[in-house]
Amino acid sequence: MKVSGSALFLFAHQDDEFGVFAQIEWELRVGRRVLCVYVTDGAANANSDLRDAESRAVLQKLGVPMGDIIFIGPRLDIGDGQLHRHVGTFANWLNGYVNLLAPTLNVCFVPAWEGGHPDHDLLHAIAVEVLLTRENPPTVWQYPLYNGQGCFGPFFRSLSPLLNNGSIQRQPIAWRDRLRYIRLCLYYPSQWRSWLGLFPFVAGHYLINGAQYLQGVSRQRLEQPPHLRPLYYERRGFLDWSSLHAAFEQLRDRD
Repeated sequence: MKVSGSALFLFAHQDDEFGVFAQIEWELRVGRRVLCVYVTDGAANANSDLRDAESRAVLQKLGVPMGDIIFIGPRLDIGDGQLHRHVGTFANWLNGYVNLLAPTLNVCFVPAWEGGHPDHDLLHAIAVEVLLTRENPPTVWQYPLYNGQGCFGPFFRSLSPLLNNGSIQRQPIAWRDRLRYIRLCLYYPSQWRSWLGLFPFVAGHYLINGAQYLQGVSRQRLEQPPHLRPLYYERRGFLDWSSLHAAFEQLRDRD
């Protein structure tokens, strides 16, 4: 049965959509309008326009119209890896955008609270705080990308939900779609260095697990690190948990 309304997908960087290929197509199949928003410019190691084009190509193959793909990073001057410096700016934009979508917005998908990349965790925290404090909040789901729980050095786990984030919704993916999603992971040539490490694990997930994982969200969960420290982004020297939490607390302090 077809449903109405819209589904909002929030991404920190171009190519983060790899975590929800199946969910994007499912939302489109049931009749929802799918809106994809990229929050940073993604320009840490590649041209922003090039990365925009790569993600547009992938999303259009999934069926998302070009007009529903939005890149706000350059517009708001939010650099890749710098969301912690623009918490208020993005929160204001998101609140205004959701006001425009309401009451058609049914559901929102955000990166998991998992300690993989600071932009992912900050995007999760800001979205949860903005959306769940609304009078009529949409349903919010989190999707895993990668995390370093139980790993050391440069190693990580991909598309692996943390048990600390609650019960896991598992949606099986048909074999033909698994293979198609693996091919789509090759559509990001500007990020070949990152995908050298990611691709074997993402492909392995599709071949062995073959499922889309989602979990609910909680404002209380934001008071704790995603898992025992050090987090992956701490091990990589990107940002420490204390700085990330302090940036997020600025949002709550102004309320």
